[in-house]
Amino acid sequence: MYARAFQEEDLGKYRFLVTGGAGFIGSNIVEYLLKHGAGHVRVLDNLATGFEENIKPYLSDPKFEFLKGDISDPETCMKACENIDYVTHQAALGSVPRSIKDPQATNTANITGFLNMLVAAKESGVKRLVYASSSSVYGDSPHLPKTENQIGNPLSPYAVTKRVDELYADVFAKTYNMEILGLRYFNIFGPRQSPDGPYAAAIPLFMFSILRNQSPDIHGDGEQSRDFTFVENAVEANIRSLFCPISKCNGEVFNIAVGERTTVNELFRIIRDTAGSSLDPRYRDERPGDVKHSLADISKAREIMGYEPAVDIRKGLEITFKWFREKHFPN
Repeated sequence: MYARAFQEEDLGKYRFLVTGGAGFIGSNIVEYLLKHGAGHVRVLDNLATGFEENIKPYLSDPKFEFLKGDISDPETCMKACENIDYVTHQAALGSVPRSIKDPQATNTANITGFLNMLVAAKESGVKRLVYASSSSVYGDSPHLPKTENQIGNPLSPYAVTKRVDELYADVFAKTYNMEILGLRYFNIFGPRQSPDGPYAAAIPLFMFSILRNQSPDIHGDGEQSRDFTFVENAVEANIRSLFCPISKCNGEVFNIAVGERTTVNELFRIIRDTAGSSLDPRYRDERPGDVKHSLADISKAREIMGYEPAVDIRKGLEITFKWFREKHFPN
């Protein structure tokens, strides 16, 4: 992936920090930066939800550096930001169900950790920090498609943490004259997304189950819908937001999605057809904190940063399924 460039800027002039860079989205950003000639790429990750395997191909690259550490520690964040030009902050504890079970851990990683990174970036003179927010901040707002200036009440501790991050980012941008942008991800999927653990996302779980010839679980009636977004589109958004004109975007948040809605039932059928399977899903109780419908208006990101998602859900699922099959079931 990442044969095409998402920026005109010469990346060789800059040093980048990717927090959470051993995770799913972070490692894809690392891959892009190194493929397109970044001067230096440093990863900060505590490997709680990331995997060293995701960055293993780069460990011998002289332009790559891995710092194992936790963003909840201020000194670690300061060390990570030393001599860095641009930060793309992906480190977080994801998952609505996880946050409901353990709100304190989610708060520590997503709010305390984020604040530590803002302070470290400020003290280190970082040029710009781009951070991952979430469509979960739209909460109980019934408005579709979701537009950045119209949110609702959060439905989970995870959503609360991401909304607080946005508020902190706006205050730091205005108070300390920092360059900061937020990206509201909508259900990102793709290669390197883990199917393991109790908080795995639907797409890797569906693929893993079908490849094992087992019926996957669907929570609720499956008619809940999402704006499923292939990871290459999220990488594009991160790169474009690092270099877009700051006068148009400082302190802002942007929806990062495709602008198309797919139900979970439709999602399952596409994956099943891709796999050539005849399995049917098992339906379970709805999960607390889940939003019923989600669809993004991406016109703001398109107009201000030139974001243009090139991979739709069917193509993204095809690429992802091929990767999962080769990775987990090579024979």
